[in-house]
Amino acid sequence: MRASGSMIDDQGKMNNFAVEPKIYVDEQGDRTGFTPYAELLNGRLAMIGFISLIALEVFTGHGVVGLLASL
Repeated sequence: MRASGSMIDDQGKMNNFAVEPKIYVDEQGDRTGFTPYAELLNGRLAMIGFISLIALEVFTGHGVVGLLASL
């Protein structure tokens, strides 16, 4: 017998311990690791970073190391 989330035993005493949720398996598959979307995003971010470094060197005349060394 249950009363508002608590269990009541056969002697009428309430059990105030937490009720455990049902365990289930997510059927949607893996969303982590080397998925095609993650690889595509990683490639795009790498291209943006590489172009940014080239633009930094063209506009300032120094690379990242040279720019940091001058500070």
